[in-house]
Amino acid sequence: MPNFTISCESTVDLNHAWAERRGIKLAYFHYYLDETEYLDDFFRSMQPHELYRRMLDGAETRTSQVNAEEYERLFREELEQGRDVLHITLSSGISGTINSARIAAETLGEEFPERRIYVVDSLCASSGYGLLVDIAADLRDSGRELDSLRDELEERKHCIQSWFFTSDLTFFIRGGRVSKTAGFVGRVLNICPLLRVAADGSLKPVEKLRGKKRTMERMLQKIESLSSEGADFSGRCCISHSDCIQDAEALRERIFARFPRVKCVEIYPIGTTIGCHTGPGTVAMFFEGKRRA
Repeated sequence: MPNFTISCESTVDLNHAWAERRGIKLAYFHYYLDETEYLDDFFRSMQPHELYRRMLDGAETRTSQVNAEEYERLFREELEQGRDVLHITLSSGISGTINSARIAAETLGEEFPERRIYVVDSLCASSGYGLLVDIAADLRDSGRELDSLRDELEERKHCIQSWFFTSDLTFFIRGGRVSKTAGFVGRVLNICPLLRVAADGSLKPVEKLRGKKRTMERMLQKIESLSSEGADFSGRCCISHSDCIQDAEALRERIFARFPRVKCVEIYPIGTTIGCHTGPGTVAMFFEGKRRA
């Protein structure tokens, strides 16, 4: 058994069964609805539909990153049992939580000088972030030594392709990502903005397309152009959605039809932390491909 623990945050947007099966330790984000605090715990505290219903009814939402004390408790438990720690964080282009993880690692490094505590910026989010953590678990299970594993993750994280669109502009308007005027026009014309996670881990708009079908077609084109295998793509693909399972399933069917050699296409709900910002109607697609530009 490897003498180190892999940990990450709940914003991998997978589930507890996955974390237990892969032996991954978790740090949990928090979110607030009308000042009532909840744990981002893979919807044990609140189901997705209830979250989005309350958001659409006007509930005020905000999110809170994991603080240094929470990271310290998580890391300490492993260090006290003689294990090193590899913690993979949500993208620094989206959240500053990595700073708290680094503070905890530095503090505990003085107390446990014989142990290694590595913090890796995933530059990813949602199940794309989860995909990277799964890669880390695969490397660990293959017998990879900690330093070598960390070095490979630092390279492969740049190859996680993340593309998403929304069919409901309500919360993009409310959050200031889309102007009210552009939002009105977008609704009238059935516009679906296509966005990506850039090389620095931040969200970047790419283009505006009319209708879900055209937008999904563009996403398939991204798999073909950005995977190393092109039309013969045989890797793993993850889809995340915010209360729009039919759209996620439609995209999955299109991927299977276009890429018959694809290994698997898994669907997960977008978690509450990210969902508080997107609102309902967002579909995201993730796969390992060429290095992000």
